[in-house]
Amino acid sequence: MRAINLFLGAALLVGCTTTPVTNRTQFMMISPDQEMALGATEAKKVIQSSKIDTDKVLQDRVKRIGQKIAAVSGRSDFAWEFTVIQDDTPNAFCLPGGKVFFYTGILKITENDDQIATVMGHEIAHALARHGAERMSMQTASNVGAQILAAALNIPTQYQNLYAQAYGITSQVGLILPYSRKFEHEADQIGIYLMSKAGYNPAQALKFWENMARISKSSHKPPAFLSTHPADDARIREIRKYIAQLPSTR
Repeated sequence: MRAINLFLGAALLVGCTTTPVTNRTQFMMISPDQEMALGATEAKKVIQSSKIDTDKVLQDRVKRIGQKIAAVSGRSDFAWEFTVIQDDTPNAFCLPGGKVFFYTGILKITENDDQIATVMGHEIAHALARHGAERMSMQTASNVGAQILAAALNIPTQYQNLYAQAYGITSQVGLILPYSRKFEHEADQIGIYLMSKAGYNPAQALKFWENMARISKSSHKPPAFLSTHPADDARIREIRKYIAQLPSTR
């Protein structure tokens, strides 16, 4: 009964939101204020725990590209910041509120400003679409759902934790991971729209992801259906579609 009450209480907090550009309806249990506070806190942790790159030219280049894309994002309320971290990992991310971090590892893969804009647009898109908050909302609902089903099926107490773990695996494969891949495709679509709107060449997005696909072939990756990222060929195929659709949206 307590689990059911928890679920009903959480359901009352669910807000109905839509993503920019794609206009997809979202399941959301986290308020924008909560999300912004989390982003600010995590950004401080990243700065404190990372080695900030001292190359001013590189920092200024990333900042310039980021500001151009932020200017067309429609979120002037975000406290936009762009920081390069000295790390060979090919990665970048954007925290809620517009705190964008690029690792030098991914900048080594980008061949020009347009390809940096590809990554920048993709990461900013995640923040604009509130993918992190949506994923947290889904995980929260999944955890509560496990409690409800365990109670409804009258599973003995000593087995409920084991059941919850099994339910978590099922929900990860059946719901959370597919949505993570959907988030990646959506960030690609929104990101390409943003970079194009900011004056960058969207054709370079295709070249960047083709380069990433070649690099990833040499590394061990889980099957696509167990990955939070879409398979390389699927991603590239969808990116071609997004670029072809741009004339009607620009």
